[in-house]
Formats: sequence, C-alpha cells, structure tokens
Amino acid sequence: MTQVSVRRGVLYVSVAAAAWGTGGAAGSLLFQSAGLGPIGVSLWRYLLGAVFLIALVRRRPGLHSRTLLVGVGMAVYQTAYFGAISFSGVAVATVVTMGATPVFTALGGRLFLGERLDRVGAICVAAALVGLILLTGETGLGRGNADAGTLAGLGFGLVSAAGYAAVTLHSRRHHDDPYGTAVGGFAVGALCLAPFALFDGFLPQVTLPTVGLLLYLGAIPTALAYGLYFRSLSVLKATTVSVISLGEAVGAAALGVLVFGERLTVLTTAGCLVLLAAVITLTVHERG
Repeated sequence: MTQVSVRRGVLYVSVAAAAWGTGGAAGSLLFQSAGLGPIGVSLWRYLLGAVFLIALVRRRPGLHSRTLLVGVGMAVYQTAYFGAISFSGVAVATVVTMGATPVFTALGGRLFLGERLDRVGAICVAAALVGLILLTGETGLGRGNADAGTLAGLGFGLVSAAGYAAVTLHSRRHHDDPYGTAVGGFAVGALCLAPFALFDGFLPQVTLPTVGLLLYLGAIPTALAYGLYFRSLSVLKATTVSVISLGEAVGAAALGVLVFGERLTVLTTAGCLVLLAAVITLTVHERG
C-alpha cells in the first residue's frame, strides 16, 4: 500500500466529511419515498457501498477478526444514526452524532492508543463540544418541554457517536488494509442488519428517484467517503480525523434547513460556526 502523506490524509477526510454531509439527507428522502426504515436504508447503503468499492479497487478483500468488529460497529452506529434522523430530523441527528464523536474518540485515543492531544487539538475538541451544546441546547436538553421524539433522537445520536468512535479507534490501530476494512465492514454490517430488515422491511418502492437515491447513497457517502476515511486513518490521529469529520455536521445542518425546512436559530447557527472554526483550525494545523 502506498504511504499517504499527512496533507493528503487531511484532504481525504475532508472530502469524506463533505460526502457524509449529504448522506443523512439522502436517507431522510428514502424514508419518505421508498417505504424503508432506518435498518432497511442502512442495509442497502452497505450492500451497494461494498459493490461500488469492490468495483473501484478491483479485488476481493479477505475477512478477518478486526473486519468483523468493524462491521458490527458500523451496523450499530449507522442504524442508530438513521434512527436519530427519523425521530429528530437531519440537522439535530447529525450534529449530536458528529459533535459527541470527537469527545468519545479523544478519551478513547488517550486510554487505548496513547494518543496525546497538543494544545491546538485540545482547543478544537473543546470547541466541538461547545458547538454541540449550542446546536442541541434548544432542541430539548436545554428546555423543560422536550418531547419524547426529540429525546429519543438525542439518545440514538449518542449511541451512534459511541459506535463511530469505537470503529475509528479500532481502525486507527489496524490500518494496514483500509479498503479491505471498508468492504469487509460493509459486508459484515449488512449481514448483521439483514435479519432485522426482514421485519423492518427492506424492499424499497422501485421508482426512478428511489433507485437514484439508493445508488447515490451507496456510491458517494458510502463507498467513496469510507474508502477515504479508512485511508486517512493510516496517517492521522483518531481524534484529528473525528474533528475534521465534523464538517459533515455543518453541511447536513444546512441541507436540513434548505431541503427539509428545519429551523436553525441564532444559537444553532452560532454552533455551526463554532464547529466550522474548529474543523478549519485543526485542518490548517495538521497540514502545517
């Protein structure tokens, strides 16, 4: 495997974050048009992602124990993420998931990988937490009248963040075959979800828009994004990757407003700006 430079690693994870930012919107549209739930969407995402990535790298990776763990983790966090979307909307679900992930990853990186954050990295993680509080404070936790759907969405988002952080840390430790890890993770994740999809429903309503959305979800936010994400972990710290990935939250929040009519207040807008500042600062710091 060709060694990736730090600059290219930063570019890879930045592109992955931009692609992921559209994945929640695509999933939400599929909920409405395809008759699929969170498990069904996740299953199709992984199946199509595996097909596209195998076609791209032109080889079949072997399965091994670490791939099995990655697949289980991906099944958990992806389904929890789409579950959060179904309860609380794209903007809130993505922001909670991606905002909590750097905190979990930083703690896990310090405990399990011995990764130490420098001053800039610590400030960026702290800024991410501030952005999370600003973005979610008005959706329920900061108010006494939160409804059950909002709280359920927040809970699913935190479960997704924990699973995402676990996959990031595990993949950082074992980064010798990034594309094999991605394809194997997709395959195992799909196998984990298949039995549940039989009850939740996995056959979409076949229309041109539905097929287009499924193909897009499998190709761009899945095959492309995860291939680049796992490759970036070969040269970047786990916490660095998770913070730069926060660019997804800003993009998804914008799509939630523009496409689905979700409302961003002054505080939630400020949260987006804080998250974006943390991403840009850490990106420039790593590239320097």
